[in-house]
Amino acid sequence: MLSPRCVVRRPRRHGSAIVPLVSDGDAVLGIDLGTSQAKAGIVAPDGRLLAIARSGYPAQEPADGRAEQDPGAWWAAIADAVRAAVAAAPEAARGLRAIAVVGQGPTTVSADAEGRPLRPAIGWQDTRAAGIADSLATRIGISAWQLGPLPHERWIAEHEPEVAARAAHHLGAWDWLTLRLSGEAVRSVPPGSGEPSDATIRAGGGDPARFGRVVPWATVVGTLRPGPAAELGLPAGVPVVAGGNDAFASFHGAGMHAPGDAVDTGGTSGGFGVYWDHRLELPGTYRARAPLPGIWIYGGAMNATGRALAWLGEALGAPADPVAPERLLAEAAGVPAGAEGLVFLPYLAGERSPVWDDRARGVLAGLTLRHGRAHMARAVLEAAAYALRHVAEPIVDAGVGVRGMVVSGGTAATRAWSVMKADITGFPVLVPVIPETAVVGAAILAALGAGLHPDAPSAIAAMVRIGERIDPDPALRHCYDERYAAYRALYPATAPLVHRLGAAAARG
Repeated sequence: MLSPRCVVRRPRRHGSAIVPLVSDGDAVLGIDLGTSQAKAGIVAPDGRLLAIARSGYPAQEPADGRAEQDPGAWWAAIADAVRAAVAAAPEAARGLRAIAVVGQGPTTVSADAEGRPLRPAIGWQDTRAAGIADSLATRIGISAWQLGPLPHERWIAEHEPEVAARAAHHLGAWDWLTLRLSGEAVRSVPPGSGEPSDATIRAGGGDPARFGRVVPWATVVGTLRPGPAAELGLPAGVPVVAGGNDAFASFHGAGMHAPGDAVDTGGTSGGFGVYWDHRLELPGTYRARAPLPGIWIYGGAMNATGRALAWLGEALGAPADPVAPERLLAEAAGVPAGAEGLVFLPYLAGERSPVWDDRARGVLAGLTLRHGRAHMARAVLEAAAYALRHVAEPIVDAGVGVRGMVVSGGTAATRAWSVMKADITGFPVLVPVIPETAVVGAAILAALGAGLHPDAPSAIAAMVRIGERIDPDPALRHCYDERYAAYRALYPATAPLVHRLGAAAARG
């Protein structure tokens, strides 16, 4: 039987600041295209953040499998963010050595020969091509995530032949932005991966020429053109470096370099990844070669653990005046660990890892008259940590040791949430000085392309700093083990019912 409360004790803290190298005055620009906002950071080669800015854009909520965005809105937000960063650090901006863009994915932009989008971008939350992706992955023998834009391109060829006939490019979000900046259509691939390769695209029925020429990430592909330079408030001619997926960039930006290093990728979706030194067979777990030699990455991405808190604020507030996430965070911090018996299943947009069910739905279990908004907020925060543990559990059971988990993105800015993640997962949590690890990862790629560091391990060591280590509180382990058991039981217990409810809602 679950006890209704758990006693809270403050966790121990250990400072672990890294002494920075001396900067030579150079700087790079890292841009991260997220699901709901763009971030632009001007970073010195020693990892000092000279300026950062962000700007948002609409994120279409998935409906009937569709989740699309306007690439023009992305560009407008990037221009706003870059201009704001430039205004904050004008001297550094004038001497930029390189630019790199990372971003959400797999998200696909289909464009004409001039790079103009022919339709809205198909987002990573879009499930209309899921069957195609699964079929291709099984037939070709690689992970669906390594197929890049191919499943979306195949779906367009089948359902929108007029777009397919006009499309000169089918590019990932970051590669389309690289095209916008430099005029070069490329397909950037992290080291050790090489996917999607020309052979993979041909095997899937696509034309490799429409997916850009293959380039390794962190290499210069061209220079910033005068038109985009004027829109961004930057000098033309700055080298543009091939970027990549924001999750992979976050691995660099979180300082991951050795087996046992792990990350909570934060963001709208949420995700967990850990490095290990050899290949393991873990069905249902994402596996790929890490962007460092001799290392594998294991983990998985969720759909809405990061979005759930904002959703709660919107649901509890007025349409024009939602409850701010900051207020919910503050209120949740005053609720005992375990949320007095309230458990939340954060499957608000279906779920990817580890249940892989796009028909899954959110569940809030254990409500009583004594529960209020703060309890619900606490349950939502704890659910994000339970989801990390759920993804990590089979990996740890297979023998992978987690030395520490770096938290990243907006979720890392709140210490109380980091404490929950440490206590629930049992992993030491490392809080970076710059929580926007995807921006730092993009800056690392730019610095490598500019030749400011000799290799990725050197760049990571120089540009990533950890500000605090939070150890799990052993006194809370039993409490959270009980709640986690309930969390694990909720999905199989409720899935048949929510599937029926979803089908009934679809019928009207």
